[in-house]
Amino acid sequence: MNEGEVRAFGRYLAGQFENLLAYFRHPDSLLRIAIIVGAFFIAWLIARLAGPALEGEARRIKGAPNLLRVVVALLRRLRLAFFVLLMWGVTLIDRASHGPVSQLFSVVFSLALAYLVIAVASRALRNRLLARTVTYICWGIAALSILNLLDPVAGVLDQAAINVGTSRISALLVLKAIAVVAVSLWIANALGRFLDNRIKRSEELTPTLRVLIGKLLKIGLVVIGLAVALAAVGVDLTAFTVLSGAVGVGLGFGLQKVVSNFISGIIILLDRSIKPGDTITVGETFGWIRELHARYVSVGTRDGKEYLIPNEDFITERVVNWSFASDFVRIDVTFGVSYESDPHEVIRIAKEAAVKPARVLQEKGAVCWMTGFGESSLDFILRFWIKDPPAGIANVKGEVLLALWDALKANRIEIPYPHREVVVRPAWPDPSGGPVGRTVEETTGAATVNGRSDDKGPPVRA
Repeated sequence: MNEGEVRAFGRYLAGQFENLLAYFRHPDSLLRIAIIVGAFFIAWLIARLAGPALEGEARRIKGAPNLLRVVVALLRRLRLAFFVLLMWGVTLIDRASHGPVSQLFSVVFSLALAYLVIAVASRALRNRLLARTVTYICWGIAALSILNLLDPVAGVLDQAAINVGTSRISALLVLKAIAVVAVSLWIANALGRFLDNRIKRSEELTPTLRVLIGKLLKIGLVVIGLAVALAAVGVDLTAFTVLSGAVGVGLGFGLQKVVSNFISGIIILLDRSIKPGDTITVGETFGWIRELHARYVSVGTRDGKEYLIPNEDFITERVVNWSFASDFVRIDVTFGVSYESDPHEVIRIAKEAAVKPARVLQEKGAVCWMTGFGESSLDFILRFWIKDPPAGIANVKGEVLLALWDALKANRIEIPYPHREVVVRPAWPDPSGGPVGRTVEETTGAATVNGRSDDKGPPVRA
């Protein structure tokens, strides 16, 4: 922007300022300002009196969240809404009375109406900070247009430019690009969420395919929206060829984990190894999959925690998917009984006890096998089935163990446990003339029904 253009714009602003001063010198100007202030005071008074009643009517709105959001936005700006109505009436009266030529009422009415409409419309954005930013920017543009300053300001911004090679980048172009890109990305995200929700409701597609199609649609719409926005403001997309190559190299070196997790997420969706609702075990984490994201998998646990596990871990680590092929899960319980017990009777009692908990599948039954002759017990394994692994494994296993304990105790079948015996021998004189010593022997064995172990360990000097 050269010196002559700066002077021209300064002269334009000076002329507008002189016109404003001339208006305030008019005899009716103070009266019009007083009318505007009075209208604002009356609007404040009406809003204070009518606000509680209108809020009570708004609470009766049921089943229409979008309408309720608009009504709440209007109630929060009730003073401004009544002020707009009063200024509209004042403007009509002023025009009908053929008073002195003045645009003050019309300008104030237009500015207030523009702010009210933009502030209410911005409630479509859930983020409050973003909604306020959009409100101020859009109202600023509307105010410049109402005051006939939009074209001069746009000309000044267009003259403030730099040349990069054969391209000319002005401040106006940058602002337009930011605005168009922001609107395009918002539309792309909103459309992507809408299509994703519709796809998730489709019963014909598998859960994994629904997630994959939804993610691809969102990414594709964002890329298309960004390209269309840049092309709309006149940005040459071929200029991004070298930049995209540099970004690709940066992604390869600096964002290895991010790219790895993203590619791993695509692989997970394609091979269908896990899907939302599956019950899995990754390392020490047991839970069920809530959602599949581009970078991580959300896994919920029964203690109320939610683990965000990177997608790469599901590719490189060992994952137990309890519901990969079906919802049926077999659980094993090992136990041992005394050698005094009848193994045939133990197997019968264990099978009957295993199916007593409600979550154990009765139709599949339970099996019990003798697995070996242990050091101090007859060893068995008890196997049963459940169909709801998301409800927990440890809890149903504990119920079966309690039922087994009660059954064995009712039939007087002992469960052996290790115990120790300490034998103190008589004292003997110390040859060196020192104090009298003694030896302590420990024996280790297992409790049985009618006896104890006679194995003895080495003597210990005490």
